Amino acid sequence: MKTPNDPRHRRRRFILQELFRREFHDQKIGDHAQKIYDFHTEIDNQISKAATEFPINKINRVDLAILRLAVYELLYNKKEPPHVIVDEAVELAKEFGNDTSPSFINGVLGKILKA
Repeated sequence: MKTPNDPRHRRRRFILQELFRREFHDQKIGDHAQKIYDFHTEIDNQISKAATEFPINKINRVDLAILRLAVYELLYNKKEPPHVIVDEAVELAKEFGNDTSPSFINGVLGKILKA
């Protein structure tokens, strides 16, 4: 991430907000977020394998939205190098998550990359 105003970071932030909102309200979301949501079962399986101590329903909803976005980019979209995707996810966790979110996100994504 170059700056908080970087267009790619702003786009990810917007998609994250849509994914988070979708968790609580069944409403229309943008095309990018919908693509991620269409794969959410497969993505959640990957997250479950990497975060064995945390069932999906126990993961903080913000962290889950960040993970879904990053896993989608890592496994399905593949337009950015993995280290850029992980760095962006950690930055989003710092911005929207709690104190433990950045290390949790980094650890889960690191396990997914190794697999």
